[in-house]
Amino acid sequence: MKKLLTTMVAAVACYAGVASAAEIKPAVVYDLGGRFDRSFNQGAYNGAEKYKADTGTEYRDFEIQNDSQREQAMRNFARRGMNPIVAIGFSQASALEKVATEFPDIKFTIVDMVVDLPNVQSVVFKEHEGSFLVGVLAAMASKTGKVGFIGGMDIPLIRKFACGYAQGVKHANADAEVFQNMTGTTGAAWNDPVKGGELAKSQFDRGADVVYHAAGGTGVGVLQAAADAGKLGIGVDSNQNALHPGSVLTSMLKRVDVAVYEAFDAAANDTWEPGVTVLGLAEGGVDWALDENNEKLITDDMKAAVAKAKEEIISGNLEVHDYMSDSACPM
Repeated sequence: MKKLLTTMVAAVACYAGVASAAEIKPAVVYDLGGRFDRSFNQGAYNGAEKYKADTGTEYRDFEIQNDSQREQAMRNFARRGMNPIVAIGFSQASALEKVATEFPDIKFTIVDMVVDLPNVQSVVFKEHEGSFLVGVLAAMASKTGKVGFIGGMDIPLIRKFACGYAQGVKHANADAEVFQNMTGTTGAAWNDPVKGGELAKSQFDRGADVVYHAAGGTGVGVLQAAADAGKLGIGVDSNQNALHPGSVLTSMLKRVDVAVYEAFDAAANDTWEPGVTVLGLAEGGVDWALDENNEKLITDDMKAAVAKAKEEIISGNLEVHDYMSDSACPM
């Protein structure tokens, strides 16, 4: 799969309201946290729902409750002839590899991990680039010079978000202080809003006045804590600005919705291909959210600064270090 997200977006517009070219039976397997986590999984759900609305194609989905259900869910869908099957999250990789090997005629797409098989399509994102942008905004919005980050499961992918954010903060204010906490080391870390709220409060108590989360459903608690404390939160993956209008500074958008839509659409139109696609700012795969819910929080100077940073990253004049390239962060 070599197409860029710009092609994906064009496909969404092109096929809106048009029936699929071929009969498909698509399915989605969500990661822990479920379809309504208001973040990563819900982005996938929104993409599937949009495809259904545009084409009339029904799909099946499954919300796993524990790790052992991953393989079972994919295998059950494959046995029933569901095709394509989209797996959401890096944790699906091992199960998908087994099931995809058993069902070589079924098309599988995985988001956030690479699985090298001839019937698997892998979509990954440059989360560090989008996180850099919201880091710039956080630093400029902060009155204390102290900002925070709360991750979900402590894994390299989430460290990638954290590192990109810290680089953006320091780019805008070299003297700023960045607090970081991870929620846990198991899948439960994605769905613990109480713990998320507690971690956010601890960072506010230390002087932070803007906190960015990359924690799935746990992040709902982070944003609630920010609103309760009269501070600012930053959402992730989906646009979470509307959860607490006026208290969510912005959201780092990760276009999982379009990745799911395109996987369905490509299968229907016989353009689906295996391989790897990496989506960053240049491809429209990540960005930041500005709408009626946060427009009063974003000054003209902030817009100009983030626009400049975005342009420089896309042109290559500003390089954002990827934590996953060497398991290290320069900040």
